[in-house]
Amino acid sequence: MSDKEILASLEAKRTKCVVYTRVMGYHRPVESFNLGKKGEHKERVKFCERKA
Repeated sequence: MSDKEILASLEAKRTKCVVYTRVMGYHRPVESFNLGKKGEHKERVKFCERKA
């Protein structure tokens, strides 16, 4: 079985993941963004703070 066939057979069991991001002081799901805002979200640089 190929990877695509395995994923297709398990599609019904998968849980949809909703990604939220903070925009203008409140949190919104990324899926509700317009095309331009989705593009900006993909280009954002993500980082993790180091412990002091």
